[in-house]
Amino acid sequence: MKKIVIALLATISGVVLLFSYRTSTEAIPPTSLAAGTGTEPSTSAGPRSSGTTPPASSAPGAGQSTAQPAPSAPPPVASTGLADGSYQGPSTSTRWGPVQVQITVGGGKVTDVQAIDYPTESGRDQQINSYAIPRLAKEALAAQSAKIDMVSGATVTSRGYITSLQGALDQAKG
Repeated sequence: MKKIVIALLATISGVVLLFSYRTSTEAIPPTSLAAGTGTEPSTSAGPRSSGTTPPASSAPGAGQSTAQPAPSAPPPVASTGLADGSYQGPSTSTRWGPVQVQITVGGGKVTDVQAIDYPTESGRDQQINSYAIPRLAKEALAAQSAKIDMVSGATVTSRGYITSLQGALDQAKG
């Protein structure tokens, strides 16, 4: 009986300690994303090889390849129609505060994306946005549009960011 009581008290103490444990409030440093040490999933798309080779044929000419060589350079990308300059998107109100984006266009391409206003009121805002804002900027530069993925855990900021980014891109299109 004594062992049961001790085990029960130890279990209750463990559960109380587990639920009272505060997780870290430190933000993920943006430099870890820039250095490529983040744990982002790969976004490459395309056919994947299964690692198997097709069966050999005994037909005449089976050893000859009929495949065309791959082109040496990708086809030219159509112009984005963006005028060079710096453009501010509208300040978008979100539940946690306003979000506003500024883009810089050079050579018809978006060369820089900066969040000039975003929620920083609480420590939680700072923690979330120190991770989300650089990731959203990186995706916007890669996509050259506002068709980017939202950051999990920063959905509200992501929506405001995308809305403001689209407004800035619309201004750049004239």
